[in-house]
Amino acid sequence: GLSTIIHGIIIAREIFSRISNFITYRISATLQLLLFFFIAIFAFHPSSYQPEDSEDEWPEYFHMPVLMLMLITLLNDGTLITIAYDYAEASPTPTKWNIPALFITSTVLGMVSCFSSLLVLYILLDSHDPNGLFAKIGMSGVDYGQITAAIYLKVSVSDFLTLFSARTGPKFFWQVRPAPVLLIGGTVALTVSSLLSIVWPVSEPDGIMTEGLSSNMGVFVFVWLYCLVFWIVQDFAKVASYKYMYHSNFNGINDTGVIGDIVPPKDSLV
Repeated sequence: GLSTIIHGIIIAREIFSRISNFITYRISATLQLLLFFFIAIFAFHPSSYQPEDSEDEWPEYFHMPVLMLMLITLLNDGTLITIAYDYAEASPTPTKWNIPALFITSTVLGMVSCFSSLLVLYILLDSHDPNGLFAKIGMSGVDYGQITAAIYLKVSVSDFLTLFSARTGPKFFWQVRPAPVLLIGGTVALTVSSLLSIVWPVSEPDGIMTEGLSSNMGVFVFVWLYCLVFWIVQDFAKVASYKYMYHSNFNGINDTGVIGDIVPPKDSLV
């Protein structure tokens, strides 16, 4: 009797959790991609960073080949399908939608990723500066074709890592283990993106210089470590935003779907 109803309620709350995680990630990933490329086009002019000894002419505006954007989207969406089979914890109380709180969490995740992408783009473009970060850590300047591949790697890795942060809600990413199918999907996507950034042939898709990082693995390692550091920063920012919203009861985030006592109107009292 009642066990079937209780089981149905638990399953429904788990589905609600998965849908909430999906929407959170979808918004954050979209914000990162759209804002990053929008800002990068207007804020960065690669030609102004071109070293004097460069044989190739760097473009006036930064943009990426359409094929790379398609690969990011394809691998991203393929991994996202596995979230339907992810572990989900049923809420102990009835749940309800809180769109403003969900959007704030998504914005925090997306903004951290977007900022980190813009920052690493600047670091890579400025890599030939003798006073820049690369020079200080003993790394050589990066050719423009490899900058394109490095940004492809950065955006891809950040997108996939954001999924592992978005799926845990107010908890840190290590507090809720992912389902095997999600872990496998994420690993495959990260591996494919990493390999593509390494072995991408020297070419000019859409007229954009592109070259794999096989001859400059230091940049590959740098981008991966950079992504991992900002993933932790991103997750702490997410948890901090939840704590603030719970502390201030933002938009009634502490309220549950429990129906309170119904007080009949005075006219009905005899």
